[in-house]
Amino acid sequence: MTVHLQSLHVYPVKSLRGLALPAAEVAGCGIAGDRRWLVTDPDGRYLTQREIAAMARLDALPTADGLLLRHDGRDCPVRRPGPGGPRRDVVIWNDRLSAACADAEADGYLSEALGRRCHLVYMDDERARPVDPAFARPGDHVGFSDGYPLLAASLGSLAALNDQLARPVPMARFRPNLVLSGLPAWSEDRWRRVRIGGMVFRAPKPCTRCVVVTRDQSTGDTPEPGEPLRTLGRLNRHESGIVFGANLIPEAPGRLAAGDAVEILDAR
Repeated sequence: MTVHLQSLHVYPVKSLRGLALPAAEVAGCGIAGDRRWLVTDPDGRYLTQREIAAMARLDALPTADGLLLRHDGRDCPVRRPGPGGPRRDVVIWNDRLSAACADAEADGYLSEALGRRCHLVYMDDERARPVDPAFARPGDHVGFSDGYPLLAASLGSLAALNDQLARPVPMARFRPNLVLSGLPAWSEDRWRRVRIGGMVFRAPKPCTRCVVVTRDQSTGDTPEPGEPLRTLGRLNRHESGIVFGANLIPEAPGRLAAGDAVEILDAR
């Protein structure tokens, strides 16, 4: 069976809704515009659907000069911060960095929509956050993703998971950037290097999963508490945790498009 890139997805604000793209430019820290914005608490600590399920109900649509936030029929345009504006120290996992502050209107809009005081920040320096050096090379950087520039997921693995679930789940639960078709279930766990279209990626490690995969990505609800994480843990648990998908680091910038061929160059 031919292996190819089924679809591409970008998430402009970490943990808000994503959108599909027919094609995308990819730089060192991932798809252009992917997770360059972050919602934080007043202390600068990152917020995600792990703590706030309502984040799944907000759209974040890229515009020429920033974002359009949308929730319950109300829109909030957000301009990308310019140089010299206010900044905020933010913490994401074990990383601390400086990010540019969005305007007060965006903070107020998000605070009302999420039911708690929060702030929106923008990563204006794409080299501000290195990838964990235990799994990367010098010069590898990431945006506000959990740890790596891109995440690829396989429809074959999703089918194997859904075969064991009373209520099948869509791929959106796993919030991938790249959805691949034509692969045997779980084979992506063994990748070292992969070519997609004209781009080559390193695959440093499989992606460990958390409670976010139990949330319906259109409502934030948990239709079947504990699933599909419980079943996934039975099917594909590694020493590092429960796994679904492969983290990827691009070896050079390039462009991807739906339909691109996929070739596994090296596997464990």
